[in-house]
Amino acid sequence: MIKVKSRGNETAEQMLRRFKKMCEKEGLTKDIKRVAYYEKPSEKRRRQARSKPKARTNNSSRGR
Repeated sequence: MIKVKSRGNETAEQMLRRFKKMCEKEGLTKDIKRVAYYEKPSEKRRRQARSKPKARTNNSSRGR
């Protein structure tokens, strides 16, 4: 849970700006946008496959 406490004579706008930055840093805004609309299971698998690091192939077995 993200909490923001007032710092001295900080205005409400400054606190809101800090809260938004914390949410972006935590990845909360990206997650909310992602779940706002239905995502087909095939699209979900495709997105997860793209985010995984690709396995490196060993090119030394090419007969050199």
